[in-house]
Amino acid sequence: MKQFVITPAMGKRLIGKAMAAHPLVQEALRAGTLAIIAGTTNGYVAEEVLAATGQAEGFTRAGFRRGVVLPPGADAGAVGAGLTGDVILINGVWQRGKFIFDVVDELGPGDVILKGANALDPEGRAAILVGDPQAGTAGAAIRAVYGRRVRLIVPVGLEKCVFEPVAELARMLNDPAASGPRMLPLPGKTFTELDAISLLSGASARLVAAGGIRGAEGAVWVAVTGEPDQEDAAEELIRSVASEPPCEA
Repeated sequence: MKQFVITPAMGKRLIGKAMAAHPLVQEALRAGTLAIIAGTTNGYVAEEVLAATGQAEGFTRAGFRRGVVLPPGADAGAVGAGLTGDVILINGVWQRGKFIFDVVDELGPGDVILKGANALDPEGRAAILVGDPQAGTAGAAIRAVYGRRVRLIVPVGLEKCVFEPVAELARMLNDPAASGPRMLPLPGKTFTELDAISLLSGASARLVAAGGIRGAEGAVWVAVTGEPDQEDAAEELIRSVASEPPCEA
Protein backbone atom coordinates (compact mmCIF):
# COMPACT_ATOMS: atom_id res chain seq x y z
CA MET A 1 0.00 0.00 0.00
CA LYS A 2 1.21 3.50 -0.87
CA GLN A 3 -0.13 6.86 0.30
CA PHE A 4 -0.22 10.11 -1.65
CA VAL A 5 -1.30 13.72 -1.16
CA ILE A 6 -3.42 15.12 -3.98
CA THR A 7 -4.27 18.83 -4.11
CA PRO A 8 -7.58 19.96 -5.66
CA ALA A 9 -5.78 21.10 -8.82
CA MET A 10 -3.91 17.79 -9.09
CA GLY A 11 -7.24 16.04 -8.64
CA LYS A 12 -8.84 18.03 -11.45
CA ARG A 13 -5.98 17.11 -13.77
CA LEU A 14 -6.21 13.43 -12.80
CA ILE A 15 -9.93 13.44 -13.47
CA GLY A 16 -9.34 15.17 -16.80
CA LYS A 17 -6.79 12.60 -17.92
CA ALA A 18 -9.00 9.69 -16.89
CA MET A 19 -12.18 11.07 -18.45
CA ALA A 20 -10.36 11.41 -21.78
CA ALA A 21 -9.59 7.68 -21.58
CA HIS A 22 -12.99 6.61 -20.22
CA PRO A 23 -14.58 3.90 -22.41
CA LEU A 24 -17.96 5.66 -22.62
CA VAL A 25 -16.29 8.94 -23.57
CA GLN A 26 -14.21 7.17 -26.20
CA GLU A 27 -17.33 5.53 -27.60
CA ALA A 28 -19.15 8.88 -27.84
CA LEU A 29 -16.14 10.43 -29.58
CA ARG A 30 -16.09 7.65 -32.18
CA ALA A 31 -19.78 7.73 -33.05
CA GLY A 32 -21.96 10.10 -31.10
CA THR A 33 -22.02 13.35 -29.19
CA LEU A 34 -19.93 14.23 -26.15
CA ALA A 35 -21.10 17.34 -24.31
CA ILE A 36 -18.67 18.76 -21.75
CA ILE A 37 -20.62 21.36 -19.81
CA ALA A 38 -18.51 24.28 -18.63
CA GLY A 39 -17.10 24.09 -15.11
CA THR A 40 -13.70 24.28 -13.47
CA THR A 41 -13.10 20.53 -13.27
CA ASN A 42 -14.59 20.05 -16.72
CA GLY A 43 -12.11 22.62 -18.01
CA TYR A 44 -9.37 20.09 -17.34
CA VAL A 45 -11.50 17.36 -18.94
CA ALA A 46 -12.00 19.50 -22.03
CA GLU A 47 -8.27 20.23 -22.26
CA GLU A 48 -7.40 16.55 -22.13
CA VAL A 49 -10.12 15.47 -24.56
CA LEU A 50 -9.31 18.18 -27.08
CA ALA A 51 -5.59 17.46 -26.82
CA ALA A 52 -6.22 13.75 -27.36
CA THR A 53 -8.26 14.51 -30.49
CA GLY A 54 -5.79 17.05 -31.87
CA GLN A 55 -8.11 20.03 -31.36
CA ALA A 56 -6.55 21.82 -28.38
CA GLU A 57 -5.76 25.01 -30.28
CA GLY A 58 -8.14 27.82 -29.39
CA PHE A 59 -9.39 26.37 -26.12
CA THR A 60 -8.66 27.94 -22.75
CA ARG A 61 -9.89 27.07 -19.29
CA ALA A 62 -10.07 30.80 -18.49
CA GLY A 63 -13.76 31.61 -18.26
CA PHE A 64 -14.86 28.02 -18.86
CA ARG A 65 -17.42 28.00 -16.04
CA ARG A 66 -20.80 29.45 -15.25
CA GLY A 67 -20.29 30.07 -11.55
CA VAL A 68 -17.27 30.41 -9.35
CA VAL A 69 -16.67 30.23 -5.60
CA LEU A 70 -14.16 32.78 -4.33
CA PRO A 71 -12.76 33.57 -0.87
CA PRO A 72 -14.78 36.08 1.19
CA GLY A 73 -13.94 39.61 0.08
CA ALA A 74 -12.45 38.58 -3.27
CA ASP A 75 -13.16 40.71 -6.34
CA ALA A 76 -15.61 38.72 -8.46
CA GLY A 77 -14.93 41.07 -11.37
CA ALA A 78 -11.35 39.85 -11.66
CA VAL A 79 -12.04 36.23 -12.56
CA GLY A 80 -11.55 36.60 -16.30
CA ALA A 81 -13.45 36.40 -19.54
CA GLY A 82 -16.98 35.19 -20.03
CA LEU A 83 -18.06 31.83 -21.40
CA THR A 84 -18.03 31.43 -25.20
CA GLY A 85 -19.43 27.91 -25.33
CA ASP A 86 -19.48 24.48 -23.77
CA VAL A 87 -17.29 21.88 -25.47
CA ILE A 88 -19.52 19.84 -27.77
CA LEU A 89 -17.95 17.14 -29.94
CA ILE A 90 -20.00 15.36 -32.59
CA ASN A 91 -18.31 12.25 -34.00
CA GLY A 92 -15.11 13.54 -32.42
CA VAL A 93 -15.25 17.00 -34.01
CA TRP A 94 -15.41 20.07 -31.75
CA GLN A 95 -18.41 22.24 -32.57
CA ARG A 96 -16.92 25.58 -31.59
CA GLY A 97 -19.23 28.11 -29.98
CA LYS A 98 -22.06 25.68 -29.27
CA PHE A 99 -23.72 25.26 -25.89
CA ILE A 100 -25.48 22.26 -24.37
CA PHE A 101 -28.80 23.99 -25.08
CA ASP A 102 -28.02 23.91 -28.82
CA VAL A 103 -27.77 20.12 -28.95
CA VAL A 104 -29.69 18.72 -25.98
CA ASP A 105 -32.83 17.98 -27.99
CA GLU A 106 -30.80 16.00 -30.55
CA LEU A 107 -29.08 13.68 -28.06
CA GLY A 108 -29.91 10.03 -27.58
CA PRO A 109 -28.62 6.65 -26.37
CA GLY A 110 -24.84 6.40 -26.74
CA ASP A 111 -24.33 10.13 -26.26
CA VAL A 112 -22.63 11.37 -23.10
CA ILE A 113 -22.97 14.54 -21.04
CA LEU A 114 -20.28 15.52 -18.51
CA LYS A 115 -21.52 17.87 -15.79
CA GLY A 116 -19.64 18.91 -12.63
CA ALA A 117 -21.04 19.17 -9.11
CA ASN A 118 -20.78 21.08 -5.83
CA ALA A 119 -21.53 18.25 -3.42
CA LEU A 120 -20.66 14.55 -3.19
CA ASP A 121 -22.34 12.55 -0.44
CA PRO A 122 -21.25 9.35 1.38
CA GLU A 123 -23.40 7.25 -0.94
CA GLY A 124 -21.59 8.55 -4.02
CA ARG A 125 -24.44 10.79 -5.15
CA ALA A 126 -23.75 14.30 -6.40
CA ALA A 127 -25.65 17.57 -6.50
CA ILE A 128 -25.20 21.00 -8.04
CA LEU A 129 -25.93 24.42 -6.59
CA VAL A 130 -28.49 26.23 -8.71
CA GLY A 131 -28.90 29.96 -9.23
CA ASP A 132 -30.92 29.90 -12.46
CA PRO A 133 -34.71 29.76 -11.90
CA GLN A 134 -34.91 27.28 -14.81
CA ALA A 135 -32.18 25.03 -13.29
CA GLY A 136 -29.60 25.99 -15.92
CA THR A 137 -27.43 23.36 -17.57
CA ALA A 138 -28.23 20.82 -14.85
CA GLY A 139 -31.88 21.01 -15.85
CA ALA A 140 -30.96 20.43 -19.48
CA ALA A 141 -28.77 17.46 -18.58
CA ILE A 142 -31.46 15.84 -16.45
CA ARG A 143 -34.02 16.32 -19.22
CA ALA A 144 -31.73 14.44 -21.60
CA VAL A 145 -31.08 11.62 -19.11
CA TYR A 146 -34.72 10.91 -18.36
CA GLY A 147 -36.22 11.90 -21.68
CA ARG A 148 -33.64 10.57 -24.13
CA ARG A 149 -31.59 7.94 -22.23
CA VAL A 150 -28.41 9.98 -22.51
CA ARG A 151 -25.59 8.98 -20.16
CA LEU A 152 -24.60 11.56 -17.55
CA ILE A 153 -21.18 11.34 -15.90
CA VAL A 154 -20.37 13.72 -13.04
CA PRO A 155 -16.63 14.49 -12.70
CA VAL A 156 -16.27 15.77 -9.13
CA GLY A 157 -13.32 16.27 -6.81
CA LEU A 158 -13.16 14.77 -3.35
CA GLU A 159 -12.96 18.24 -1.79
CA LYS A 160 -16.71 18.42 -2.55
CA CYS A 161 -17.52 15.67 -0.02
CA VAL A 162 -20.42 16.38 2.37
CA PHE A 163 -21.63 14.43 5.40
CA GLU A 164 -25.35 14.07 4.61
CA PRO A 165 -27.29 12.66 1.64
CA VAL A 166 -27.67 15.30 -1.05
CA ALA A 167 -31.41 14.62 -1.18
CA GLU A 168 -31.70 15.80 2.43
CA LEU A 169 -29.50 18.83 1.81
CA ALA A 170 -31.56 19.73 -1.25
CA ARG A 171 -34.77 19.62 0.75
CA MET A 172 -33.25 22.10 3.20
CA LEU A 173 -31.78 24.48 0.62
CA ASN A 174 -34.89 24.41 -1.57
CA ASP A 175 -37.27 25.28 1.23
CA PRO A 176 -39.27 28.43 0.38
CA ALA A 177 -38.03 30.04 3.60
CA ALA A 178 -34.36 29.49 2.70
CA SER A 179 -32.07 32.00 0.99
CA GLY A 180 -29.06 31.58 -1.27
CA PRO A 181 -28.54 29.01 -4.03
CA ARG A 182 -30.87 26.06 -4.42
CA MET A 183 -29.60 22.50 -4.81
CA LEU A 184 -30.39 19.90 -7.48
CA PRO A 185 -29.31 16.25 -7.04
CA LEU A 186 -27.88 14.77 -10.23
CA PRO A 187 -28.80 11.31 -11.53
CA GLY A 188 -25.45 10.59 -13.19
CA LYS A 189 -22.54 8.35 -12.24
CA THR A 190 -19.93 10.26 -10.23
CA PHE A 191 -16.25 10.10 -11.14
CA THR A 192 -13.61 11.20 -8.60
CA GLU A 193 -9.85 11.08 -8.24
CA LEU A 194 -10.25 7.58 -6.82
CA ASP A 195 -11.97 6.44 -10.01
CA ALA A 196 -9.31 8.18 -12.09
CA ILE A 197 -6.49 6.34 -10.33
CA SER A 198 -8.29 3.03 -10.73
CA LEU A 199 -9.05 3.55 -14.42
CA LEU A 200 -5.53 4.66 -15.35
CA SER A 201 -3.47 2.32 -13.17
CA GLY A 202 -5.67 -0.63 -12.25
CA ALA A 203 -4.99 -0.03 -8.55
CA SER A 204 -7.64 0.57 -5.88
CA ALA A 205 -7.65 3.97 -4.17
CA ARG A 206 -9.33 5.02 -0.92
CA LEU A 207 -9.76 8.39 0.77
CA VAL A 208 -8.08 8.24 4.18
CA ALA A 209 -7.51 11.85 5.32
CA ALA A 210 -7.58 15.45 4.14
CA GLY A 211 -6.20 18.93 4.70
CA GLY A 212 -2.99 20.92 4.45
CA ILE A 213 -1.41 24.37 4.20
CA ARG A 214 0.75 26.41 1.77
CA GLY A 215 -1.20 25.34 -1.27
CA ALA A 216 -2.41 22.02 0.09
CA GLU A 217 -5.61 23.45 1.57
CA GLY A 218 -8.39 21.12 0.51
CA ALA A 219 -5.91 18.37 -0.37
CA VAL A 220 -6.73 14.72 0.24
CA TRP A 221 -4.67 11.74 1.33
CA VAL A 222 -5.35 8.60 -0.68
CA ALA A 223 -4.18 5.07 0.01
CA VAL A 224 -3.48 3.00 -3.09
CA THR A 225 -3.40 -0.79 -3.11
CA GLY A 226 -2.90 -3.35 -5.85
CA GLU A 227 -0.30 -5.47 -7.53
CA PRO A 228 3.23 -3.97 -7.40
CA ASP A 229 3.05 -2.84 -11.03
CA GLN A 230 -0.35 -1.24 -10.42
CA GLU A 231 0.89 0.67 -7.37
CA ASP A 232 3.95 1.78 -9.34
CA ALA A 233 1.71 2.94 -12.20
CA ALA A 234 -0.43 4.91 -9.74
CA GLU A 235 2.66 6.52 -8.24
CA GLU A 236 3.94 7.50 -11.68
CA LEU A 237 0.52 8.89 -12.59
CA ILE A 238 0.25 11.01 -9.44
CA ARG A 239 3.81 12.26 -9.82
CA SER A 240 2.99 13.34 -13.38
CA VAL A 241 0.47 15.88 -12.03
CA ALA A 242 2.42 16.92 -8.91
CA SER A 243 3.42 20.30 -10.39
CA GLU A 244 -0.15 21.27 -11.36
CA PRO A 245 -0.61 24.93 -10.31
CA PRO A 246 -3.70 26.11 -8.37
CA CYS A 247 -6.81 26.41 -10.51
CA GLU A 248 -7.39 29.96 -11.76
CA ALA A 249 -10.10 29.26 -14.32
